[in-house]
Amino acid sequence: MAQNYDPQAVEEKWQKSWEESRAFSADADPSREKYYVLEMFPYPSGRIHMGHVRNYAIGDVVARIKMMGGVNVLHPMGWDAFGMPAENAAIAAGVHPAKWTYENIEYMKKQLKRLGFSYDWDKELATCDPEYYRWEQLIFLKMLEKGLAYRRESYVNWCEPCQTVLANEQVVAGGCWRCDTPVSQKSMEQWFFKITAYVEDLLTSLDGLPGWPERVLAMQKNWIGISVGAEVDFPIAEGTGAIRVFTTRQDTLFGATFMSLAAEHPLAVELSRGTDQEDAVREFIRRTMQIDRTERTADLLEKEGVFTGSFCINPMTKEQIPVFVANFVLMEYGTGAVMAVPAHDQRDFEFAKRYDLSIRVVINPKDRELSEETMTEAFEEYGVLTESGQFTGMTSEDAREKINEYLKETGQGEGAITYRLRDWGISRQRYWGAPIPVVYCEGCGAVPVKEEDLPVVLPLDVRIDEAGRSPLPKLEEFVNTTCPKCSGPARRETDTMDTFVDSSWYFARFACPRYDQGPLEKERVDYWMAVDQYIGGIEHAVLHLLYSRFYTKVLKDFGILKVNEPFTNLLTQGMVTKETYTCPKHRWLFPDEVKAAKDGSFSCNICGSPVETGRIEKMSKSKKNVVDPDDMVKKFGADTVRFFCLSDVPPEKDLEWTDAGVDAAFRFLSRVHRFVTSEDRLRGVEAHPFSMPRTDAARSAYREMNSLLKRANDDFERFHFNTALARARELFTLTARFAEQIPAENEAEELAVLKLLAETFAILIYPAVPHLGEELWQSLGHTESLVRHPWLQPDPGALVAEEVELVVQVNGKLRGKITVPADAAEDEVREKALADERVSRFVGGKPVKKTIVVPGRLVNLVI
Repeated sequence: MAQNYDPQAVEEKWQKSWEESRAFSADADPSREKYYVLEMFPYPSGRIHMGHVRNYAIGDVVARIKMMGGVNVLHPMGWDAFGMPAENAAIAAGVHPAKWTYENIEYMKKQLKRLGFSYDWDKELATCDPEYYRWEQLIFLKMLEKGLAYRRESYVNWCEPCQTVLANEQVVAGGCWRCDTPVSQKSMEQWFFKITAYVEDLLTSLDGLPGWPERVLAMQKNWIGISVGAEVDFPIAEGTGAIRVFTTRQDTLFGATFMSLAAEHPLAVELSRGTDQEDAVREFIRRTMQIDRTERTADLLEKEGVFTGSFCINPMTKEQIPVFVANFVLMEYGTGAVMAVPAHDQRDFEFAKRYDLSIRVVINPKDRELSEETMTEAFEEYGVLTESGQFTGMTSEDAREKINEYLKETGQGEGAITYRLRDWGISRQRYWGAPIPVVYCEGCGAVPVKEEDLPVVLPLDVRIDEAGRSPLPKLEEFVNTTCPKCSGPARRETDTMDTFVDSSWYFARFACPRYDQGPLEKERVDYWMAVDQYIGGIEHAVLHLLYSRFYTKVLKDFGILKVNEPFTNLLTQGMVTKETYTCPKHRWLFPDEVKAAKDGSFSCNICGSPVETGRIEKMSKSKKNVVDPDDMVKKFGADTVRFFCLSDVPPEKDLEWTDAGVDAAFRFLSRVHRFVTSEDRLRGVEAHPFSMPRTDAARSAYREMNSLLKRANDDFERFHFNTALARARELFTLTARFAEQIPAENEAEELAVLKLLAETFAILIYPAVPHLGEELWQSLGHTESLVRHPWLQPDPGALVAEEVELVVQVNGKLRGKITVPADAAEDEVREKALADERVSRFVGGKPVKKTIVVPGRLVNLVI
């Protein structure tokens, strides 16, 4: 008897079964093949969104298929709980960040469980737990001991609304990656991780990651930014020392006619001190430091500078050249000093024209000579050197190497390789983060906290400043302590660690989250690491992924990890998008605040005004084009939501959320449920084995089923879940059609094949809609769960065609088509071709001189 599809009842039933049986619990077992699948863990922001659902549904399909393949699967979940997002939201809500965070964790955990994801909740962790960050602090101490953590004063990226420092990677288009506010420069004492110590490994190891998207590899290579050239010293004309520059165009050294310093360069003020230019230099530096750093490197920036009042000496020409501070030079690129060659660099050309500085051509194109007087733009290509002493006449390529040799021989420089990557500033002037385990003693300086005194616990009994300022510097019971070295009075560090530190090693801790003897338990972490499949957004291509790779290499050098890369394969899923709605009175509207008319127009439910439909954009709270997963699960069930997220487009593409699409997914699953529960002929019947049936109809259905299974398996293997589920839909159509065609005779075999089709469908659809898959499986008479039921492989014999269609050619021209047995001999093929009426007309009774058969494709009759 048919049963109504009640997804709420079905899903709660199977979720309870999985939880009671601890179906997804995993532990290290060296006797078994392992597979570690992980989605990037979320901020406990309050509620999961559709982007989360899609991300986690993708990982769940992978995990479930691997489990059915007999593999030992680790599929954990946890919480990236520290950081500004949690703190800012808590401040806005008027609650303590700890209370806000842990309440959100509980709510979001219920949401994830309600969606039926196959997480091993025994492995759950939260980065704000002292039992997590105590080991993070220990790793910091080990890095400090090895010289990989250090403190220095530097210009940093400062976000005023967030009241904290940002790493270079956290500045996007000149704004804060969190609030988009323009970032300014500020000089502060900061803690850094020496990521540059691993720069070569970080770059070269990318070539050993074939399972990563090319786009992500390119983004990391670009951020690391290798440059090959030379370092050259320009002696200061009246004084001691030299200005060191890095250049990739040492072939243009003879054309350097002035020097440009970044406003942050320590010599910028020093060279002007005591000159008439000192006040002008200081004012120019002040103004330049207010300019967004991205804008300072933009082509459209008006090139400005100020003379320092000092000169340096071009080491090749021995000429004195003026030293300027320029607004387009940044301290983090190269050395913060740029030799200016206006004839061969457009920025320098524009600057020289503005300030009437010398322009000297030292590179000519191979086919003509340039003149300084007639140049309207810089010639920036390689060419042939001129006015370049002993190197005149050489090509740029040859001269670069020869000049490197000359610089080294004369002690004025040498060939060099530099990188764009800079050390990672981890100090944050915020409260909600892991304390940095260092104290400051007047006599001993900066002293690390003793290992046995870890963790340095973040105090929870504090009042949070509405402006975002950390309460820690004013919390005497936290700040005042004793020096671990001399036992005298000392003050604790009140900065906390960048939240990206927390997420740079969590994936390894998932292998042993309850281990209390160190950061990682070697036996378990060696078994599970590296992550076999990592899944997350492209927005993490530089920040999180780069830092995680760095941390993994550090932990390997400490003997804590054995792998050099954390993630073997990476999938970056697309966004979930939806159209936007705006009302002239109420601006952005939620979808449920919009009423659709029969003519396709929309109106505002609040005021009745006409509503304008906007672009299809990434779902965002600010534009209100969001759909609450809870509402969808209540209305349609978790399986419907999962099925739509997986079946519409490939994982790496953006998914457009549509009400019609979700409704269609629900109708399909309802039809499936109704068919299986109403087909009484399936009860008490044993499924046909994976072998060829006898009757024609059954053989045909069996062959088609295996063909669909083969294609679906191939699609699942390539993560083409949308086409794999399309094959599942086709299999259901085949099953329903075959049920209608079962004749009275030979019914036993036909029903056995029908049972096989239905069971194969249930297994095939299970990873995407696991609750319904389990329910169908049980309805078909099975008592065991599908969680570890063997995944199906097609019958190879059924994939071999019994008959094939061949193109028939006569003297190489297409004249017809014939169908022959797959194993037909050449004589049989020739006879069948000649018997074809259309072919015989073109042969015209002439003798066949030669027959050419290409198996499975064509036969050519030569007459």
